[in-house]
Amino acid sequence: MEGLLLTQSSAPIVGQISWLLGHLMNGIFSVLSNVFHIENIGLCIIIFTIIIYTLLLPLTYKQQKASKLTVVMNPELRRIQNKYKNKKDQASMMKMQEETKMVYEKYGTSMMGGCSQLLIQLPILWGLFYVIRNIPAYVDGIKEVYMPLVNQLLSTEGGQAAMEALGKTNAIAMDPSRYKFSQPNVMVDALYKFQESSWDTLADKLPDLESLIRSTQDSLTHLNSFLGINIAETPLNIFMNSIQTGAVIAAILALSIPIISGLTQYISMKLSPTAAPTENDSSDNSMVNSMNATMKIMPLFSVVMCFTFPSGIGLYWIASAVVRMIQQLAINKYLSRISIEELIEKNQKKAAKKREKKGTNAQKLSEMAQVHARSIEEPKQKKMTEKEREEALQRAAEKSKNAKSGSLAAKANLVRQYNESNHKDSQKK
Repeated sequence: MEGLLLTQSSAPIVGQISWLLGHLMNGIFSVLSNVFHIENIGLCIIIFTIIIYTLLLPLTYKQQKASKLTVVMNPELRRIQNKYKNKKDQASMMKMQEETKMVYEKYGTSMMGGCSQLLIQLPILWGLFYVIRNIPAYVDGIKEVYMPLVNQLLSTEGGQAAMEALGKTNAIAMDPSRYKFSQPNVMVDALYKFQESSWDTLADKLPDLESLIRSTQDSLTHLNSFLGINIAETPLNIFMNSIQTGAVIAAILALSIPIISGLTQYISMKLSPTAAPTENDSSDNSMVNSMNATMKIMPLFSVVMCFTFPSGIGLYWIASAVVRMIQQLAINKYLSRISIEELIEKNQKKAAKKREKKGTNAQKLSEMAQVHARSIEEPKQKKMTEKEREEALQRAAEKSKNAKSGSLAAKANLVRQYNESNHKDSQKK
């Protein structure tokens, strides 16, 4: 077990999540092997992905619900931003933050409503990635296939040296100066990266172990083969080897993984709801342009990465995108049946219960939100001092002295003189 643990991820939080998810993957493999007599890593990855994304469904729903509410809140949030657009002092920034918070309170959500769900999912998805990238470290049944050969390599003269030489190749990329091939776990990691040419080289270097090498290779081919693709090899290597041997079907299958991965990622992102921009809103237009660029870049990034990662990673990306698409269609259909008013009302009730637990008066918050909303739409006019008022009246009087008879200015001057005369008479009395 010590050798197995050394190959697992040791990153904070992600390492613990990977360990937990590894037990799930190990359980899936054991059930398929012992109950259904099916031993296939590709099928394990698909079932594993479905289970994980099903468990993440509540978080996904909350994220999409927050996105729908954001569409309604955006006009109010923009008015607040415009109100404090050119005010950079601390008092104005605090008022802007307070009014923004009130809008979120009014709709029963929070500023981190959508982002928090993504932040929770991120370490889980990273842990998922580590498990699939190094399955023998987490699945006992897979590791057991390697161990007879690993034990023979460590006990046979020249076995470790042969593995160290293969570790220096680009296909394995495990420099002996960094990795100790005297440890069984390192041997398993290196063998997990083997391609067909690597197995041939190892058999040539160690002819006495050729029978065991070939039987191990056959067992792993059976475990790793999914729809004719070896998920332990990279699509790029499969494609290059297929071109050299003239295997057209294998070359097409190798290309299909990156292409399908990119396509499913794009469709999945396309189905995700986004806040529609208002006309002539440059800030929203820039945001939408950024989102459109992301929708184009991420699928292309997925295609490129799929070529260089083991095909199992590409299979996981395809499975996860398909599961997300199905979930998204179901969530969109469910949310379409709920009106915005009903959604807001439900959120307000939940938020009110939370505030009551914290001791915050919900009615007071609602009244404050209404006051702030009116202050956004009806900005206060600047009050004039008595001195400024007198100066303004004097300037107006100077301008009206030379007014033509019968003009509006002349009539206004007569009204002013009449008011001044009445004011003086009232003071004498």
